[in-house]
Amino acid sequence: MAKSTATKSAAKEEIAAIKEENIEAKEAVNEIAKECSVEEELKMPKGELSIIRLVNALVAHSYNAQASDIHIDPEEEKVRVRLRVDGVLNDSFTFPKNIQSEVVTRIKVLSGLRTDEHQAAQDGRFKIPIEGVGYVDVRVSIAPTYYGENAVMRILSEKSHGLTLEELGFSERDFKLVKEAIRKPYGMILATGPTGSGKTTTLYSIIRILNTKEVSIVTIEDPIEYSIVGIDQIQVNPQTGITFAQGLRSLLRQDPNIIMVGEIRDEETAGIAVNAALTGHLLLSSIHTNDSATTLPRLLDMNIEPFLIASTINIAIGQRLIRKICQDCKVKKVLTSAEFESLSGVLPAKFLAENFAKQQHFYVGKGCVKCEDGYQGRVGIYEVLEVSENIRELIMKRATSSEIKAMATKEGMTSMLEDGFKKALAGITTIEEILRIIHE
Repeated sequence: MAKSTATKSAAKEEIAAIKEENIEAKEAVNEIAKECSVEEELKMPKGELSIIRLVNALVAHSYNAQASDIHIDPEEEKVRVRLRVDGVLNDSFTFPKNIQSEVVTRIKVLSGLRTDEHQAAQDGRFKIPIEGVGYVDVRVSIAPTYYGENAVMRILSEKSHGLTLEELGFSERDFKLVKEAIRKPYGMILATGPTGSGKTTTLYSIIRILNTKEVSIVTIEDPIEYSIVGIDQIQVNPQTGITFAQGLRSLLRQDPNIIMVGEIRDEETAGIAVNAALTGHLLLSSIHTNDSATTLPRLLDMNIEPFLIASTINIAIGQRLIRKICQDCKVKKVLTSAEFESLSGVLPAKFLAENFAKQQHFYVGKGCVKCEDGYQGRVGIYEVLEVSENIRELIMKRATSSEIKAMATKEGMTSMLEDGFKKALAGITTIEEILRIIHE
């Protein structure tokens, strides 16, 4: 008993230390911001160092806070800095208005962008050293706004790039379908969902499995998010004529076994991708649709013939990212009758009855010094649509997405909502989080 109490005490001290470290890092960034002003910079050469330290400290703090994006948003009298942590934007710092241009200029210099251009959007990337971590990749987008140029920096964390399929959160059935699909020598594997739903991470996880010396893998991306040893990666560059479609044409002359196209955006890219899959290549790509069933009619809208879609697509993976409950402050929660009724409005009655009969409580995070809001980290919820014979027949008939989804469900497909509900029952996430993601 004494040992257990000592362990808990040590854990609390460790959590408190982590919290204290984050507070100190935040205060350091704010302190640097206060020190920097245009007037002082013009008079003091060392003033430039404070801007350098400011940007370095901001990226380092964001990386340590596990933020995916940094938003530097100019306002009339101040500059608001927000961090996206676990998919949610939160206000983090306020910079003085008079250092706005210096901060944006510093980011432009790091990214190799034009510092004399203030009326056009610019994109770039840079690497920055972080103590104890090494160099971290940062992708930059700068655009002119009403109150001056803003900057959005995406931190490309190697942690997400290194995830295995097992770590992504697939159910047993979905995991098996994905493994079977990637073993096929040709066909298409499509990941679908809105921006920020983890499609790229899923595709990279598959690519890592397929990356052996026996095969040639070539990708065309916009942008290249992570460098992978043993794979030829091509960056889209419209200025030199390398679009997704043109680049894909070039890739086919590179004798690849496996091709990854960052995104299918238009008819031309879709047509070449389908033909590549038809001629003996395994092709991976992403496409923007709400769910896996909508992917197939979406390709029909891109003027792809039904028989080509039916004969080339192996699986379509619909996905979202949800926040996980903090394991340090997780507690049980029994649903009220009103909450249960609200669930019955979005989940099939049979599914709800079967799962809720076994367990009538869920979980929530109370909030602690480690997580603040009861959540820490993210995991995927998925629906994997296998293109079976029945689905192929529906595609040939140009069936609607609802008809395709109904058939896939009949054949055993679990929807994203149902997958999320099961993760809520397992104590991985909350009911509120599932409903937030599905309805946003």
